[in-house]
Amino acid sequence: MLPTDRQQRILDRLQAEGSVRTVGLAADLGVTDETIRKDLENLERRGELVRVHGGATRPERPRIDLSLTERQSVRLDAKRAIARAAAARIQPNETIFIDASSTALTLTEFLPDFPLTVLTNAHNVITALAGRENVEIFSTGGLFETRSGSYIGLSAESALRRYHIHRMFFSGSAVEIGRGVSETNPRQAAFKERVIPCASEICLLADSSKLGHKASFFFATIDQLTTLVTDAEANPDFLRAVEQAGVNVLVAE
Repeated sequence: MLPTDRQQRILDRLQAEGSVRTVGLAADLGVTDETIRKDLENLERRGELVRVHGGATRPERPRIDLSLTERQSVRLDAKRAIARAAAARIQPNETIFIDASSTALTLTEFLPDFPLTVLTNAHNVITALAGRENVEIFSTGGLFETRSGSYIGLSAESALRRYHIHRMFFSGSAVEIGRGVSETNPRQAAFKERVIPCASEICLLADSSKLGHKASFFFATIDQLTTLVTDAEANPDFLRAVEQAGVNVLVAE
């Protein structure tokens, strides 16, 4: 079977079932797991699907409300590259905000080894940084939302007023030039909207699969952003449009 025919079979299965598994595809199509992984990589580059741990989903799937565990498995290499590039912007003794997105959580792996204050509404950020002696951690508190692993609501939002945030690191479900950054979860969107006025630098961490798409709830326009950090597969025309809006664009290799 030619690669093009095999990849079409994969897309047909994906359309019918919503997600596919590497092992199952290899068995059904009579090829190795490695062959299927290469097929999935090629199809992801074309925007036909999004790879996740052990398989792939439809490209729309990241723009529905996935749990944190599901989001952590999507485009992990891109998230790590983005997080590493974003962490390089942080200066000693700054107060930074890290949201409950999986990309921002990855930022905790790359925080510089100097004194920092971290404000967050993400339970997993707190636990990830708990052993760092040079990091002061402040939680917003609030209503705990199990699916996102984050604190939200009025009490979480009111906590923000006590802080000056040097850099806000966050992500969203989708980014569009016309209307900006959007979320699938309305409560997450509302919370992030409240953080933006409290921060000097608004740093969006968004891998290339999110660019040029819309989710249900918009919370930031493009011109509100200070910096966009994305990966090397991002559409150059999209990035030029972001730069024309006055936003600093960093492409993580």
